[in-house]
Amino acid sequence: MALNTKLLAAVCEAHGASGYEKEICDLILADLKGYYDDYQIDTLGNLIVHKKGDGPKIMLAGHMDQIGFMVTYIEDEGFIRFSNIGGFDPFMLVSRRVRFANGTEGVIRAERVEGFPSGFNSSKLYIDIGAPCKKCVEKAVKIGDIAVYSAPCHIDENKVMTPALDDRVGCFIMMEALKQIKNPKFDCYFVFTTQEEVGLRGAKTAVHSIDPDYGLAFDVTGAYDTPKSLKGNMRMGGGACIKIKDSSVLCHKQIIDWLTNIAESNGIKYQYEILEAGGTDTAAMQVHKDGVISGCISVSSRYIHSDAEMAALSDIEDCINLTVKALETGI
Repeated sequence: MALNTKLLAAVCEAHGASGYEKEICDLILADLKGYYDDYQIDTLGNLIVHKKGDGPKIMLAGHMDQIGFMVTYIEDEGFIRFSNIGGFDPFMLVSRRVRFANGTEGVIRAERVEGFPSGFNSSKLYIDIGAPCKKCVEKAVKIGDIAVYSAPCHIDENKVMTPALDDRVGCFIMMEALKQIKNPKFDCYFVFTTQEEVGLRGAKTAVHSIDPDYGLAFDVTGAYDTPKSLKGNMRMGGGACIKIKDSSVLCHKQIIDWLTNIAESNGIKYQYEILEAGGTDTAAMQVHKDGVISGCISVSSRYIHSDAEMAALSDIEDCINLTVKALETGI
């Protein structure tokens, strides 16, 4: 089945930094109408979509939130100082366009820094929306407003390049898998989580209410295939990544073996993921109560947390196929 690239683009371009995921939540819920048995949106904003099935309870989790920039101060001259929501490299931000929820556009620039780069840090950055004074800015932007990267989603025959691939691609995989599964061997809870980028907060509350037997997260992982990158196994175009570990979790061997066997028996291209830094909703699910047998399917991606995150369409398709086969086969 060909990928629904129009939907992928819409999901990636939706505005939704951590704690402000309503736009992307509404989009997902509207697209999935008719494919679920029931749903709820909990106190923290998690979208929990229930697909009934015979068998143990499984929680599938992909986070809706993206990194962002919150307005902390507006200078008299009209320049906007900001704080981060989620992690970013300040060197990566200079000259990047940003967009507020109301459509106001601006650009991140940096003060002139003596002794660059040693004296450079995020406190030297500001957002310029082209307004000549503080009062002019305040007509469009106020303290506490949030901007995200502003760049179109580009998709060609091989790749997707876009802001917010982390982790809208995980949401997309879950959405498409939910539409394709016929007879799940699990009682499935597809959870589109909130506030992952600031501490896995949505997954922590959702796993408490669902109390699953198994947990399976969906996220991006680093591609160790660019010039002078870290030495690692993950490659863009190398297939679905079956996570073994990251800095927050050691995945359960039963999940690793299960996904490996499903991939091999169905001719699905896969690779193993060992990520030296970073974490996913897997970690929140794994340590719930007495422990949940948990793992993760990832998409190997370049330039994570930039405005040009990149992944191979073939890898996304492999992840969808692996998820569908896993849910229909059981464990």
